[in-house]
Amino acid sequence: MLQRIVKPLAIAVLLLLSQLTYATEGMWLPQLLSGLNEKEMKGMGMKINASDIYNINKGSLKDAIVSFGGFCTAEVISSQGLILTNHHCGYESIQKHSSLQNNFLQNGFWAKTASEELSNPGLFVTFIVRIDDVTKAALQDVKPGMSERDRQSAIDKRLNEIRQNARKESWQETMVKPFYEGNQYFLFVTETFNDVRLVGTPPSSIGKFGSDTDNWVWPRHTGDFSMFRIYAGKDGRPAPYSQDNVPLSPKYFLPISLKGVKQNDFTMVLGFPGRTNEYLPSEAVKLTVEALDPAKVGMRDAALEVIDGYMRKDEQIKIQYAAKYASTANAWKKWKGEMLGVKQTRGIEKRERYEATYRELLDANAEQKVKYSGVLDSLNEMYRRIRPYAQTRDYYSELVKNVELFTAGDRLISFLGEVRDKGEGQYEALRQQFLESMQSFYKNYNAQVDHDVAVKLLDIYAKGVPKQYAGTEYAQICGESNNDSRALADKIYNGSGLTSLEKLKAFVQQPYNAVVAQMWKDPGTRLIMAMRKGFVDNVSKPVSDLQNSINNLQRTYMQAQMDVMATKKRFYPDANSTLRVTYGKADGYSPRDAIHYDFYTYLDGVMEKYIPGDYEFDVPAKLIELHKNKDYGRYGVNGRMPVCFIASNHTTGGNSGSPALDAYGHLIGLNFDRTWEGTMSDINYDPSICRNIMVDIRYVLFIVDKYAGCTRLIDEMKLVK
Repeated sequence: MLQRIVKPLAIAVLLLLSQLTYATEGMWLPQLLSGLNEKEMKGMGMKINASDIYNINKGSLKDAIVSFGGFCTAEVISSQGLILTNHHCGYESIQKHSSLQNNFLQNGFWAKTASEELSNPGLFVTFIVRIDDVTKAALQDVKPGMSERDRQSAIDKRLNEIRQNARKESWQETMVKPFYEGNQYFLFVTETFNDVRLVGTPPSSIGKFGSDTDNWVWPRHTGDFSMFRIYAGKDGRPAPYSQDNVPLSPKYFLPISLKGVKQNDFTMVLGFPGRTNEYLPSEAVKLTVEALDPAKVGMRDAALEVIDGYMRKDEQIKIQYAAKYASTANAWKKWKGEMLGVKQTRGIEKRERYEATYRELLDANAEQKVKYSGVLDSLNEMYRRIRPYAQTRDYYSELVKNVELFTAGDRLISFLGEVRDKGEGQYEALRQQFLESMQSFYKNYNAQVDHDVAVKLLDIYAKGVPKQYAGTEYAQICGESNNDSRALADKIYNGSGLTSLEKLKAFVQQPYNAVVAQMWKDPGTRLIMAMRKGFVDNVSKPVSDLQNSINNLQRTYMQAQMDVMATKKRFYPDANSTLRVTYGKADGYSPRDAIHYDFYTYLDGVMEKYIPGDYEFDVPAKLIELHKNKDYGRYGVNGRMPVCFIASNHTTGGNSGSPALDAYGHLIGLNFDRTWEGTMSDINYDPSICRNIMVDIRYVLFIVDKYAGCTRLIDEMKLVK
């Protein structure tokens, strides 16, 4: 009897261990899956082949994935070029079409016919046609001992030749990107379409439900999606916007599953993750979470508090600042989660243990020891040396980004610098271009809001930046206002020509030399130039010199890790906005003691969070009615409407809008976020708490069909059970 019990128990333990050994970390290049990942992916439950994901001879999953605007991901979900992405990815386009009289942000928008779909100048999508390894050609002129400048110059020359000689069609483009810190290079052949039209978006009370309170948080109940359509010329090729353009007939589009996911189901995400730094030394991780993140979070804490107060009181300001607030808050909360996650998972200690193993293996290999001895120690020392400069850089950057008058002044300085470089004869033409570029800036600008932000941030800057880095001119200007940030802000906003478009126009209507002279008299531009001078003289040069040394050492250390740790670790390249595949399993997690999160949320949870009239947690009346009547159509499950789910896919910024796929490559969800504790996955992925958050595709379809009644869109999709 005992043997009968032990045997099944042993098998169960082995099965559990086999599940735990599957890797979920990694952002893998799709063309390399067959050699690196296919076996593991199938062991985790994948039913398709690597060739179904990436194929240059027939339509494959990669042909349904696009870079959306260069900052998000989208996927093609119909034979008529319909694409799905996040609501927050389409937010700026939705905002541009919104007004107090026709507020698509608040009320949503659904094109009932193709003629009602709205154009978006400047918005584009890019397909990946082919990816080629060009490392050998790119590095053929690189010699040992070359300076960073000479090395990059030699590489750039070869990359130019590679791009020019690449096999492609006349309407296609090429780009070459470095991987593994510049140890490898890949060529991407692409197709970019510039006629992308808004088709549909839910109201923000669905697409942004929970807003900034729930951002980066699980459990989540946000229908974060919007729909656009790609248009092409009648020949099917990229073409500028024209009423004669036709919906794109794609090489491949994603079938949509109505089945949903169960716990431990295989999931896969394809997209264009922006930037990760997974192979940094321990001192770099310390720098990030102990110095840089706290500085940036402190600045944005103050800015967001001011803006939020005004948005809650004034509907016009809410529209003006909606996109800016969301963008500012997004990174702010991410950095907070990054600090928390590294601390909770003891990420620094884990990195130090990794480095100890690396040193042991390096010491055991005579040849590698000669080649890489001292590299890691030197790299860690460089990060210790750059720390005060890097922190000051982030204080300065946050000040210029979050005080809009300083942003405007920075642009004005750049404009005048361009005139100086090109000659005063170009002043009139360049002035016109500059003023045109500033119209959209001032459309969403409020001087009183900005004044109050400046008061808070100038105070933090003065306290956080050492005097020797801020500069003497800056100190002098602050002293003239008794080092009182409010008095300084009052002086600037009462007397500067940067507080409105009309004042700026008057400012630059003077002759070039008069404008340059006036820059030293205007209180706004005077302060900006003083801050800029202090930064350039005391911070920028040291940071640049140290960063060059760090880049050189980091590249060498990257290759050293791949050589020394080859038997201990499988290496994937850091994200760099190129097409990647990541895979994992649907599962909950336990972020803290006595807390466990399930992996699914439902519409019931939306109603539990509902606060009538609240800008974050209000719920449309029709959605309340559908929930009350359990009117979910074919999209509900056992009387409940699934909303979101989580899995262990390794994602980051840029993966917003990425498709979540099941074992058969069918669309099951839409990636839009990560759990707060797992945002540190950019530098310290940990499978215990790193989860990506996805809208269940059935909730998307339910909103389009039952809520919006836009059945024409449902009819053009391929739904599978």
